[in-house]
Amino acid sequence: MKKLDKLILSSFVGPFIMTFLVVVFILLTQHMLKYFDDIIGKDLGWEVLSQLLFYFAIFMTPVALPLAVLLSSLITFGNLGEHFELTAIKSAGISLLRAIQPIFFFVLLLTGVAFYVNNNLVPKAALEAYSLLYDIKQKKPALDLREGVFYNGLPDVSIKVNEKHPDGITLKDIIVYDHRKNDGNKEVTVADSGRMSTILNERYLKFELFDGYNYTEGASSEREMTGQRNNRVETFTRSKFYKTQVVFDLSSFQLERTDKKWFESNRIMRNLSELDADIDSINRELLTQELNHYLYQSTYFTFLNKDTIRMPGYLQQFKRERDSLNMLKYRPKDEEKAQELVTARVQQNTEQPASTTATAPKAEPAKPTKGKEAVAKRKSSSGPRPAVSASAKSSPRKNKTVDPAEWLAADSSRTALVDSLMTLPDARHVVQAATNMARQVKSQVLNSNTAIRNYDQEKVIFSIQWHKIIASSVMCIAMFLIGAPLGAIIKRGGLGVPFLISIFFFIVYYVMNMQGEKMAKQGLVSPAVGIWAADVILLLVGLVFLRQARVDARVFDADAYRVFFEKVKAAIRARKIQSKPAT
Repeated sequence: MKKLDKLILSSFVGPFIMTFLVVVFILLTQHMLKYFDDIIGKDLGWEVLSQLLFYFAIFMTPVALPLAVLLSSLITFGNLGEHFELTAIKSAGISLLRAIQPIFFFVLLLTGVAFYVNNNLVPKAALEAYSLLYDIKQKKPALDLREGVFYNGLPDVSIKVNEKHPDGITLKDIIVYDHRKNDGNKEVTVADSGRMSTILNERYLKFELFDGYNYTEGASSEREMTGQRNNRVETFTRSKFYKTQVVFDLSSFQLERTDKKWFESNRIMRNLSELDADIDSINRELLTQELNHYLYQSTYFTFLNKDTIRMPGYLQQFKRERDSLNMLKYRPKDEEKAQELVTARVQQNTEQPASTTATAPKAEPAKPTKGKEAVAKRKSSSGPRPAVSASAKSSPRKNKTVDPAEWLAADSSRTALVDSLMTLPDARHVVQAATNMARQVKSQVLNSNTAIRNYDQEKVIFSIQWHKIIASSVMCIAMFLIGAPLGAIIKRGGLGVPFLISIFFFIVYYVMNMQGEKMAKQGLVSPAVGIWAADVILLLVGLVFLRQARVDARVFDADAYRVFFEKVKAAIRARKIQSKPAT
């Protein structure tokens, strides 16, 4: 590697790492603000929060990499142009394309890394992050007793504290309602003061109550034992205590993890191979729905089954493939055993006729007969002939000609009979049955169409995610082709102008990507067009900027635009002078 390549590459790697970390931090902060209310106040601990932030940081990588490449390339070539190093490189006879070549190869390597991260790490990180976030949302807030307010966070228990000391342990004027027996407010504890603490690794909450009373309302123990609890006569008990302890279970406040298998079917948690399998299964479900519609259409027409709609060719092929696959389920698994069974059956069938012929006695050769003996023998061998009935003898032959007048009379009578049946008024139950059948057919067709639309929508969503995995990786190349020429044209380093330009192009990319995804979901364009449109447009813009940078175009120079407008004004004045009539 030449010294020039080392210089350009080293000037790019540093800003890239810095901008990547900054962009990830900004995107992570913006993303976590949406779940701020679900996280704060639940006493999660740094371990859970660090896991959540780490997984979401990996999840933000597909968006952060293109923006980091754009910003770092702008900073790198802006610094080279601002310090006239790019001018010195061009004066040495080295073109701009040769100057950006080492960074271009580095970006190609970075695109491969981005694809690996998008396809392998991001789905796993999304699964871990969103499953953990779901468990955090289900977790109860931490125990927080406030003065003068009933706290109902504990299951079947209500606690009220009128005064709470700054240490958070000492309490005054405590009232505890115990509803764990589901009998209403029949167990109440009132104490003048007390202390609150957690025991056994914060699994239980212990109250030490001083100078109070315990009120219990309900049937006595003797009535409960004798089965007289439902009697209206109840007891009321009041007991005084100077010190007592009450322990409550805090297991409902623990973070319980849900099995991740319930989240794996989401599209953002699938890689390319899994998405291909999902799309293939959705296609099979679509074909199955359409095939069932054609197979069961005979049940839609009970009295008039004359539907002439033929099944399309792709459905016929799918039906043959499905039937052949279903037949494979009934084949024996051990092919050798099946072959032995077939061979034994064939041998048995071939050996059986040979054995019968071997045991049968040999027939003596028939002697030749002559004259009447031969004729009698032939008659006796032919067997008795069937008797012919008189009716059969008297019946006319089938090929007997029919009188046209008789045929027309019979046809006209049948036609009159059919017309009379068709003109009869329809019975009410027949009309009702036909109406119910039509409604049933309509409901079945509507349900089938709804299922097909749902499968189509799912297929589009999974196809969009499939293309996004590749398109977000290729976007690194497009962003580099925009950033490097712009940095060479602007010749401004630092974080000022490059940061503003990067934000502008990132917003343009984000808006185009969102609009393309929205149009693809609505069915206006295909998923490939909707996702790849932003990449193709920005890639063309980058090639235009690269061409302008090669010819040292003054794209962002105000003097160039001022000179252009002056020329336009001069041309307009000259045309006005020429248009005036000569005096």
